[in-house]
Amino acid sequence: MSMTETISDQPPRGRVRVIYLGPVAPHWDVQGESEVRGLVDEFRGRVLARLLLLPPHDPQFRRNKERVARDAEREALVLEWDLGLPED
Repeated sequence: MSMTETISDQPPRGRVRVIYLGPVAPHWDVQGESEVRGLVDEFRGRVLARLLLLPPHDPQFRRNKERVARDAEREALVLEWDLGLPED
């Protein structure tokens, strides 16, 4: 069994929503819930470290968004993005 299978077979340990607040810093808020104490707080710290000064139209944002998604997958968190844009 590979590491990917082990991670994907785990039930979600929590939910996290990353919200774009607008063009004035701080740009991001991270809200979440989990039964595991400190999991969301630790994840929030890593997300904000990656996104703190990046608005969604910044080219670096796409790369960091993918890193945040992989981090959420490793932690078995369900990740939602609210970029304030209408969905297509």
